[in-house]
Amino acid sequence: MIRLNQRFPSLLKGQTDVAPGISASSSPLAAVLSAQPAPVTLDLRKTAVIVVDMQNDFGSAGGLFDLMGLDMTEIQKAVAPTARVLAAARKIGTPIIYLKMADVGVTKRGPDGQSHPVLVRDTWNTEILSELKPQPEDIQIYKRRYSGFFETELDSALKKLGIKRLIFTGCTTSVCVESTIRDAFFRDYSCVLLADCTAEPCGAEFPRSNYAASLYLIEKRFGSVSNSTEYLKTVEASRVPVKSGE
Repeated sequence: MIRLNQRFPSLLKGQTDVAPGISASSSPLAAVLSAQPAPVTLDLRKTAVIVVDMQNDFGSAGGLFDLMGLDMTEIQKAVAPTARVLAAARKIGTPIIYLKMADVGVTKRGPDGQSHPVLVRDTWNTEILSELKPQPEDIQIYKRRYSGFFETELDSALKKLGIKRLIFTGCTTSVCVESTIRDAFFRDYSCVLLADCTAEPCGAEFPRSNYAASLYLIEKRFGSVSNSTEYLKTVEASRVPVKSGE
């Protein structure tokens, strides 16, 4: 069983909220995830789930994308499968890391004619969507650029946990998700994107959408592509005992 009773040190300064209770076991737990271009062998004890920017500004009425008039339907569709992935990950003690975009000094004019501040740290705008609410043991990291690695403590947090493989969810596929996957690849992490847990509102009108182009590029150059159903099968097949409240 994976125990979550070892305190995670306060190594993340300023930009990160790290809750106690996360630990990484040195004992491997191998499982095979069906993916493209080929099945991926995971050590579930050295894997983390990354949730990119699933926050109110990008997925809720009244947030940035809503004020911009962007269609959030696909982002909202990704919420339910992402929630199932997070629930399964928690059962086996997989660390979950939320990335949140903030502090970029943006205001948007809304339908009421007023200017609204958006992407502001510690406000409703940057809170994670309620259906994906972080739990006390999860890690939350603020970022101010597209990549979750740029001037954040994400890399050091992953190294402290002994993480080698990253399972990606979140939005938007061709911007913050892809940027973070590219930077993860450059740092020698192995990345898997769950296709039904990510979305992209821009470019849907083109014969080949930005979303499809990113999935193709990630599969061919920067990692692998799978989906929530296959991830859940992999977790179930691992037959790991559900963690207790110890």
